[in-house]
Amino acid sequence: MVLDIRPVSAQDKPQWAQLWYAYLDFYDTSLPLDVYDATFAALLSDDPHSPCGYMAWQDDQATGLAHYLFHAHCWQPEGVCYLQDLFTTPETRGMGVGRALISAVYGAADARGVKSVYWMTQDFNATARKLYDKVGEVTPFIKYKRPS
Repeated sequence: MVLDIRPVSAQDKPQWAQLWYAYLDFYDTSLPLDVYDATFAALLSDDPHSPCGYMAWQDDQATGLAHYLFHAHCWQPEGVCYLQDLFTTPETRGMGVGRALISAVYGAADARGVKSVYWMTQDFNATARKLYDKVGEVTPFIKYKRPS
């Protein structure tokens, strides 16, 4: 499989939206349409505080996406990178797409001099966790959030 990982570009919106809809469906989530537009616009922004994105392509078919952002950190003056969203199409899982997208995010972090890249997943996401256990290190932290 020949795989091309490249930053999200303006002409990718239809394929990106299809992948992001599928990603949110996986987590039984939906968002208002204006959030899709705002997110895509942010991915194209030059603002260093906006999220960034990569897409994976096999031939002319979009097979995965990764959204990540850099933010300040009190313990690491260079900041950290949060890999917020990672999704590959079901038919390409186990074929290296997710690994390639994570590697691209690692490369973006290295280019900015940021050593720490982190992400979260739900405990039931066994397929993804098989990969994450190979390319990352599980931490003992438990996530809390403000009540709705």
